[in-house]
Amino acid sequence: MNQQVEQGYRMHCVLSNLSRLDVDRLDDADRERVETARDLLEEVSLLTRPGDGAGADAHADS
Repeated sequence: MNQQVEQGYRMHCVLSNLSRLDVDRLDDADRERVETARDLLEEVSLLTRPGDGAGADAHADS
């Protein structure tokens, strides 16, 4: 498995685990941390997608 695919797989796993958390059971500070982590990982995922570079354009707009 090449390094870029492996890193993408790892980000996918982390995002999946964050999505499975029962955030309703967390306190407000932890809930905010989970949401921030999820947002940052999604941004990184957009920037590291191979292809036509559309991911970089999506990040530049935010």
